[in-house]
Amino acid sequence: MEKSSIETIVEQALQDGYLTPAMEAEVGRICDSALELSVEEYMALDRLMGSLLTGEVVAVPRKQFINVMEELVLSESVARVAEIESTTNTVLDLGDIAAYALNRLPPLYATTEEGASYQRKRALADLHSLIMQQVKEAIDRSLDRPKFFPERAAIEPKSSDAVLPQLSNLLKAYAPEFESKA
Repeated sequence: MEKSSIETIVEQALQDGYLTPAMEAEVGRICDSALELSVEEYMALDRLMGSLLTGEVVAVPRKQFINVMEELVLSESVARVAEIESTTNTVLDLGDIAAYALNRLPPLYATTEEGASYQRKRALADLHSLIMQQVKEAIDRSLDRPKFFPERAAIEPKSSDAVLPQLSNLLKAYAPEFESKA
C-alpha cells in the first residue's frame, strides 16, 4: 500500500529534523480537504506531534528574515496612491502596485535590525529613484488596465498561530477518540 502524503511529510520531517512552513501548510491542506483520515495518517500526525513536543523535530518559523525592499516600496506606494485617490475618484489596488514594483526591484534581505538598517540606508542612497520609478510605472499600468477580472480573490493572510496548537487542533478535530482507542 502506498503511503499518504501526510505520512511522507512526517517521514521527511523526522529525517530532516525540521518541519518547514510548506510542509505544515500541506498537512493542513490535506486534513482540511479529506473527508476522513486513515489510521495510518492519524498515527503519522501523532508521531509528528510527539516529535515536535520532544524537540526531535523543530518547527521552522515562518519568517526569520525580512525584505527591506518590501517596506520601502510599500511606503512609496502608499504615498503615491493616497495622492492620486485624494485628488481623483480613482481607487487603486495597493497590493497590485507594490507587487508590480517589487517584481522589478532587487530584494534587500536582512536577518538582524543592524542588517535591516544597513539595507535601508543603502536603498535610500542608491535605489530611491529606481523605487520611485517602478512605483510610478506600476501606478501608470494600473490606471491603464481594464477591469477584466472582478472575481479575482486576494491572497488571505495566514494565521500566526504556532504549529503545535494547530496540529493539536487537527488531531482533536479529525481523531477525537484516537487516544482512547490506542
